[in-house]
Amino acid sequence: MAPPHVLTAPSDPIPPDGTIVVVGASLAGLRAAEELRHDHHGGPVIVVGDEVHPPYDRPPLSKQLLAGTWDVERVHHHAPDKLDTLGIEFRLGLRADGLDVGGRQVHLADGSSLDFDGLIVATGARARRLPGTEDVDGVFVLRTLDDCLALRSRLDSFGEDARVVVIGAGFIGAEVAATCHGRGAKVTVVEALETPLANVLGTEMGAACAGLHGDNGVELRTGIGVAGIAPGAGDPVEVTLADGTVLPADVVVVGIGVVPATDWLDGSELTVSDGVVCDGSLFAAPGVVAAGDIARWWHRGLGQELRIEHWTNATESGPRAARNLLVGSAAAVSYEPVPFFWSDQYGVKIQMVGRPEPGDEVVVVDGSVEERRLVALYRRGDRLSAALAFSRPRQLMGYRPLVEAQAPFDEALALARS
Repeated sequence: MAPPHVLTAPSDPIPPDGTIVVVGASLAGLRAAEELRHDHHGGPVIVVGDEVHPPYDRPPLSKQLLAGTWDVERVHHHAPDKLDTLGIEFRLGLRADGLDVGGRQVHLADGSSLDFDGLIVATGARARRLPGTEDVDGVFVLRTLDDCLALRSRLDSFGEDARVVVIGAGFIGAEVAATCHGRGAKVTVVEALETPLANVLGTEMGAACAGLHGDNGVELRTGIGVAGIAPGAGDPVEVTLADGTVLPADVVVVGIGVVPATDWLDGSELTVSDGVVCDGSLFAAPGVVAAGDIARWWHRGLGQELRIEHWTNATESGPRAARNLLVGSAAAVSYEPVPFFWSDQYGVKIQMVGRPEPGDEVVVVDGSVEERRLVALYRRGDRLSAALAFSRPRQLMGYRPLVEAQAPFDEALALARS
């Protein structure tokens, strides 16, 4: 299958003194900016971010920071004095609201514009919200540092007796449920799918993840949607389910996924379709690359277009995008990572390497679903497509080279038996 996006014109190398603008003070944006300096780019590097905070790590927002075991300083990637040594100009609390690729300008919300020789788009994604809940007190999403601090403050105000309803049993919803349970809250999780995470892990392993909630006394309601969320007569919030059931709550967390933050690119020359569409080297246009959650690129090794929202993709795609931008399209290296993610829930570390698809066969080769400690391999045809582990990190990593090589499944089974 041919890649769907090919540059109409080559992207020239960036001049050594050229100005590079990074839109998005995200992990991907920060790693890209750092890489520009590591590769000795001497021109101005300007990072624009709509949040007032310096770049920070998102995984702790649903775990350690929400639990209160970490303070805010621990989630930042660098102390302010370390950021100063990089020679990068940060413009924080300032949103980009337009892009002129041909004119080489980023337009900002304060009416100013930035000229660039090279541009890195790393604006990430924003949390989906349930329509009509934006102004309901006690309803939260969890995407930003401010989201986390507001949610934690609400939980603190109700103490250990807080009643929490989590909408969505994906990874963020499940992590929030586990953290709130660890704080002593009474937690109910509502999921529209019959089996949580079945679209990501398959039905059998999705059911294994669902079982973690019940193991820990968290109520899980599946196969049912939410009809509405509103202030309650005698309770702070009432969640009404599609079957008419009303769940009283002190705190409601909506965890129904994210959408790429591409609104500011409306009217630009970039191709936008569930993200910024890129070629296999992360070029979206001559002199423009994308990285992190927002990039939809052609993965040559897998022969498909991907957009990946995981932490490791941000850490890997940012530097690759920066290096390719500097050298130009002729010398660029295609971006072909092995997808990898992890999630911590109720003391269980869930990790996956590879990218399973519906219809892949799942074979548990170590441990068992019942003991919540296992390694499961995914078979697509006669090949290994992915590997999943519950609290088996060392064993899982042994399969990573085989997943990367799309090795014969028999080879993976032989490793499991060795």
